[in-house]
Amino acid sequence: MRTIDAWLNEYGESHQNPTNKLVHWICVPAIFFSVVGLLYSIKLPVLIAENLPLNVAMLVLALVTIYYIRLSVTLAIGLILFTSLCLFLAQQVENQGWTLWQVSLGIFVIAWIGQFWGHKVEGKKPSFFKDLQFLMIGPAWLMHFIYKKAGIPY
Repeated sequence: MRTIDAWLNEYGESHQNPTNKLVHWICVPAIFFSVVGLLYSIKLPVLIAENLPLNVAMLVLALVTIYYIRLSVTLAIGLILFTSLCLFLAQQVENQGWTLWQVSLGIFVIAWIGQFWGHKVEGKKPSFFKDLQFLMIGPAWLMHFIYKKAGIPY
């Protein structure tokens, strides 16, 4: 398994252009949230708490967390916080009476259009065309910048 630094460095090779980087700061979290929202919409017949059914997002995110922990425990902590925020926001969207899967699908489509436009500006293909694991590295790549700015080793 590659190290987190190897993944981040390789991901960063196709993310040098300032416009593409800005697009990624907006679109990667939006895509992550939209996937959480789509998976959150799939309820399972098990209650975790009163009025809180288990959903597919919770199960998938448990596996995603294990993946991130294997790469970097420190980065995983930040990503767990972001994941928790996404779950909370998904619940809030549902509580407002909006159809979560429709909201999530709209965000997903718009954010991916943004991503592909950013890569067109960059002049390089998205990293996930080379290895699908880069879909998981995008959020970690952004989190590592936050950690660097805060002086937190990852």
